[in-house]
Amino acid sequence: MTLDAFAKVVAQADARGAYLTSSQLDALSALVADGNKRIDIVNRITSNSSKIVADAARSLFAEQPALIAPGGNAYTNRRAAACIRDLEIILRYVTYAIYAGDSSILDDRALNGLRETYIALGTPGASVAVGIQKIKEAAIAIANDPNGVTRGDCSSLIAELSSYFDRAAAAVS
Repeated sequence: MTLDAFAKVVAQADARGAYLTSSQLDALSALVADGNKRIDIVNRITSNSSKIVADAARSLFAEQPALIAPGGNAYTNRRAAACIRDLEIILRYVTYAIYAGDSSILDDRALNGLRETYIALGTPGASVAVGIQKIKEAAIAIANDPNGVTRGDCSSLIAELSSYFDRAAAAVS
């Protein structure tokens, strides 16, 4: 489940030729303790991903109608579909990151080079960042609903989830 976080800590300790510190062990223990809550969050977001992205795109295009007007970056169904696809990809990698408790998969596989790609394509990064903010709000509302999930304080997980969306928005703008 959280192999990336565990492997990363072990690799760092191994590179130093040291044992894991008590703070590292505490952090890994907290990650394990939050495991069911992480799974609940990922399941909720995944189950609602199509709606989250569709609603975010609809809201983005309503707020920024120039995007879908003739000459806009999301004008034509093909370009709008590409915008929606990118939001879906970012949401999917955010779920991987929250599941693993590690942002490196989000950075390495989705965000690195994305801003440069958007600049090369003439895609307005600020508009993409607004779309990411919209999926963030919807995903957090769904993830933060206390009904039918593992009981306990999820504030640190919600903050972590929020940070992944913020990281993605910063990477494109």
